[in-house]
Amino acid sequence: MAESADLQQVSELSLDELVGCHECDLLLRKPQLAAGDRAECPRCGFVLYSHNHQVIRRSFALVLAALLLYVPANFLPIMQINVLGQTSEDTIWSGVMSLYDSGGLLKSIALVVFLCSMVIPLVKLLIQFIVLLTIRLDFARSFGLLLYRMYHHFKEWGMLEVYLMGILVSIVKLIDIASPTLDFGLACFVALLLVQVWLEVTMEPHQIWEALSGGEAYASH
Repeated sequence: MAESADLQQVSELSLDELVGCHECDLLLRKPQLAAGDRAECPRCGFVLYSHNHQVIRRSFALVLAALLLYVPANFLPIMQINVLGQTSEDTIWSGVMSLYDSGGLLKSIALVVFLCSMVIPLVKLLIQFIVLLTIRLDFARSFGLLLYRMYHHFKEWGMLEVYLMGILVSIVKLIDIASPTLDFGLACFVALLLVQVWLEVTMEPHQIWEALSGGEAYASH
């Protein structure tokens, strides 16, 4: 009887007052959280969402740092290779162009690498920047909502960590046949990856949706 009463109370609430668990589909009344708190599902323990402190300001700083790192990470040399006295420098961009110039099936692979390692990560950062800007300026938030929905479709296609693993494997294999020297571009690429991971953790989706929907309290923190 108590469970039926709880279900009836939940059914009478509006959608804005409800939250569903992504793991067990339990429908709950949305709790009000203070800064630093997080909500967990009472059935399975899954973290429903958290409330990060100053989420907009911190996210804005991180997305600016990521945008500044993007150009050196992709266009500065990531390593120098010395083979029989001949030295060559490789960048992310030159790697894509080398694949494309090889022709055949490698052209298609070059296109996939170009999209997943350069285009989509940049599009994601630009969308995050514009979304945060609409919140900070309190302007065109409906456009920000549209972009943020698009961001979640692009989210799974940014594969910088996969590309980094490919670089590391290449370095290990080259040690036996050449003398690779790590360069500044690789440091920028690793820094870009770490900043993006930090941004994903900081930019709590629950708070961004609330801010885009007109939650002034969320926009000011």
